[in-house]
Amino acid sequence: MAEIRLPSGVHLRRVRLEEARDKGKPEPLAGNGYEFIAPLDATGHIDLEVWKNMRALCFVHRLEGGIIADRGLLVHKAGGQGGATWAFDYEPGAGDEEAGYRFNAHPFVPGEYVSVRDEDGEMHTYRVASVTAA
Repeated sequence: MAEIRLPSGVHLRRVRLEEARDKGKPEPLAGNGYEFIAPLDATGHIDLEVWKNMRALCFVHRLEGGIIADRGLLVHKAGGQGGATWAFDYEPGAGDEEAGYRFNAHPFVPGEYVSVRDEDGEMHTYRVASVTAA
């Protein structure tokens, strides 16, 4: 198997997002969130150019109570803030994507907060719980 070489400063990382408090959920449920693989640069931002060559490795798991509820891929789609949107896609073509709000602008570093719009259109807040080597 050929070794995959990434540009200097870019690494494949496993990002774990945990449900955070928001106005709709004053008490988040433990173990709810996402775990995904993405090429992150030195500042914690997703590197689009590297993702284009490694998209098959960029999977996502939606977690409910710490158990994998759905498996899919991190995808980059036209439209949204800045002309494109990062999303979690569980079944291509099924319209079940969950869009990350401004994922292109947010650094994925522990302690930061991000939002995800679920397939029903509701926005939820998550805390970056960990970022580790993939």
